[in-house]
Amino acid sequence: MDAIEQIIDDAGKFLAGNTTYTQYKDQWQFMFESYIGGEEYKNAGHLTRYVNESAGEYAARIESTPLQNHCNSVISVYNSFLFRQIPTRNYGSIENLPELEDFLYDADMDGRSFNAFMKDVSTYASIFGHAWIVCAKPDIGAQTRGDEMEAGVRPYVSMLSPLVVLDWSWQRMPNGRYTLDYFKYIEDVNGEITTCKEWTPDFIRTTVIDEGNNYVKEQMVEPNGLGKIPAVIAYNQRSIIRGIGVSDIADIASGQKSIYNSLSEIEQSIRLDSHPSLVKTPETNAGVGAGAIIHMPENMDPGLKPYVLDFQGASVDKILAAINQTVESIDKMANTGAVRATVSRTMSGVAMETEFQLLNARLSEKGDSLELAEEQIWKLWAEYMGYRWDGDIEYPDSFNLRDARNDLELYMKASEANVGSVTFKRELQRQIADAVIDDEMAMNTIYEEIYSEQFEIHVMTSPEGEQRIVQSQEEHMALMAQGWTHQDASA
Repeated sequence: MDAIEQIIDDAGKFLAGNTTYTQYKDQWQFMFESYIGGEEYKNAGHLTRYVNESAGEYAARIESTPLQNHCNSVISVYNSFLFRQIPTRNYGSIENLPELEDFLYDADMDGRSFNAFMKDVSTYASIFGHAWIVCAKPDIGAQTRGDEMEAGVRPYVSMLSPLVVLDWSWQRMPNGRYTLDYFKYIEDVNGEITTCKEWTPDFIRTTVIDEGNNYVKEQMVEPNGLGKIPAVIAYNQRSIIRGIGVSDIADIASGQKSIYNSLSEIEQSIRLDSHPSLVKTPETNAGVGAGAIIHMPENMDPGLKPYVLDFQGASVDKILAAINQTVESIDKMANTGAVRATVSRTMSGVAMETEFQLLNARLSEKGDSLELAEEQIWKLWAEYMGYRWDGDIEYPDSFNLRDARNDLELYMKASEANVGSVTFKRELQRQIADAVIDDEMAMNTIYEEIYSEQFEIHVMTSPEGEQRIVQSQEEHMALMAQGWTHQDASA
């Protein structure tokens, strides 16, 4: 091998992925294109090409075919519930560090807050099944903490999609824990110049590659002062392969592709119905449009007269029915049938409640995964600052996934029931107010008004089953806050 071949071979090695990356790359690319939509999806050629269809005809058909982006819609629904409430964070011993506030405001040194960063992590994990996060701190040779603060040096995070993480490997420690012992990813692409970064517990190697000329332009090696690879993997769902997650849209993307092709068939069906094909000889001159005149040669064989080719394809109604069935299948796979519905669907109360429970369970699992990933990020962040992480992170475990309109109808019907209990009526009024009022201050006033009526002595039961006779409204409110329930004193 001569020198030029060696240079090209070195450049190729730096940009090569491991066998797992090679196996999943096309699938990840398909799911990413399905989520992004737009020109990315059109240019990817997901529209099936007809036999003998010219490049111009195919390009025209792509431009005239709309995309129903269900992948984007489903992930947006998940994130809207996941981040409706900001996660609760207790920072422990790093609470008062000035770098913490700056990090929360600009987590990635690119103007993105930490909450926005974690929302993007959730999005990428939903698309690919997992996302990588690297927590790093520049080494400027500062001697003191004051020097770092003056230079604005602090830990920051970067999110990497699986498409740019080329190689990784784990090592099992004597205590049974798996740790990363090698990590390689593409850090930046600027035209034909690609920057590749490799991490090991001992060193960090940055390689700049000129892909246009296939050679290594620059290489820099620096020690890894942390002594470990500061990379965290945020799973959407874990698969049986370490480092590979299960995507939310793996099956939905295929359904979306089917709908995309069906929409093209609808456009073609309408076009053929409105403008049928005319079969004629080359010598026959035919105009275009309604009422066009056709000139035939005087000596033409009667068997060669022009004629219209009847269209015998599937009707538009049948194609639309197939599309609607695919959309329903997507909603079932995503557990979003009761949330994404834009028209009234025939669903029983039990079916809708079951759908909400399934979606709630899915969201709770996603919240737990994000919580675990964030805790690992904070451990690295604190270690860079010379602290041991002793805080805690809490993502919502339950989400309010109920149909307020159906609940309100139920409450109104219940209010017509002749239940001889003042407590029942008060609680029903409170439930109705909760269903229609969002303002917290207004709700406090409404609660006071509901419970300001004449108090009646009644029995309340604790979550453990203990019963107590409540003598005052103040005692009643205090026990309710502790989870006690109540009933008539005569019960």
